[in-house]
Amino acid sequence: MNENVTQKILEDLNSMFSHEWLQKIADETGLIKRERIINPTIMFWTLVLGFGVRLQRSLASLKRLYENRSGRSICDSSWYDRFTPELVEFLHQCVIHGIRELAKNSQVKLGKKLQNFEDILIQDSTIIRLHKFLADKFPAARSRIVAAGIKVSVLVSAVANGPKSVALFGERVSEIKTLKIGSWVKDRILLIDLGFYKHHTFTRIVEYGGYFVSRWKKVADPTIISVTGGLSKDLQDKIVGKKLSEIIPILPKNGILDAIVEVTFKRRIYKGQQRQDTQSFRLVGVYNDESEKYHIYLTNIQADILGPEDIARLYGARWDIELLFKELKNKYAFDVIKTKNEQIIEALIWTGILTLLVSRRLHCFLRELKPDKPIIRFTQLRWSIVFAENASDLLTEILKFNGITRTFELMLAVSSSQALDPHVNRKRFRSEWWA
Repeated sequence: MNENVTQKILEDLNSMFSHEWLQKIADETGLIKRERIINPTIMFWTLVLGFGVRLQRSLASLKRLYENRSGRSICDSSWYDRFTPELVEFLHQCVIHGIRELAKNSQVKLGKKLQNFEDILIQDSTIIRLHKFLADKFPAARSRIVAAGIKVSVLVSAVANGPKSVALFGERVSEIKTLKIGSWVKDRILLIDLGFYKHHTFTRIVEYGGYFVSRWKKVADPTIISVTGGLSKDLQDKIVGKKLSEIIPILPKNGILDAIVEVTFKRRIYKGQQRQDTQSFRLVGVYNDESEKYHIYLTNIQADILGPEDIARLYGARWDIELLFKELKNKYAFDVIKTKNEQIIEALIWTGILTLLVSRRLHCFLRELKPDKPIIRFTQLRWSIVFAENASDLLTEILKFNGITRTFELMLAVSSSQALDPHVNRKRFRSEWWA
């Protein structure tokens, strides 16, 4: 990679998280006090390219990395005292900003069949296991032993090639409560897991001008009101007016069901009253040879836009969020948060998200460098391995770009300070015999 490309990469990352912007947010969140012992730019990149890629697994090792990169020794309290609610808010604001920046620079385009939609969105959550001493604060949802966990809820955007929003909840908070439907769904398709299945939620998506695809939940039993395709005329006449559970046994193998169904549900309580409502949706069933049964989906996307097989394949794109969680846990330290301190936990969770955002930004840049190569070959998981292996060099270069350099003399001075045992009065067996 030539110097011109390297310079462009550094400029790109600096435009995403500039020294001036980081300093401004550090001041606004109260991270940096008047004495300014800690440099927010060095701390930000040390966390993102140190802990986030597993180079450093403890606060002590992160402190040493900070000192080596800044060329300055700091006392333990100056470092540990920064892991506060102010740091959590600082990193949270960085995540919000990074998500916006990632979306602005993405080159992902939806395919021809999806050209009338703004985006494809996928909502899901992953659980981070915490120290058992935090079980009272963050109790696990299903565990026979004392355990604690925090739920990281992520909304992934296909167009942005990364998160659109991230939120933290207790593990016992139900999935449906992590998804707030609003005007943001307009002209977008939301791919919904069974944990979010709720007819009232689907209706709200429709009312806001959005679209959805969800697997059918067996406890729901909609009524078939018409069949638009996929079955013989005789069979169509037999199933109209019946419940879905009644017709599944008589559906032909290797067949397709495309129908309109009616569901009933209760609206939210308003002024002490709750009314029952009905809504019509499109129901698609595609026989799966591997599982030897129908995979059934509920949606409001019209048949002339996406056929039954298209709906099934589109729902399969939900796997993208599973890959994102795998990347976070396997590559960006989501599974090594062992502390009992709540502020440190939240700070390191946001750090992992920031590492992902920086990695995705570079991933987009990489694809631009190879326009002759198919985009699909630049897989994110493979890239995450390369990114993590080169994070240390990237940290050096991005700090140098911001005017923060270290000489060998400074590094040696800091290293000699770090080598001193902080326990001044500790007795050492060797001192009696040799020194």
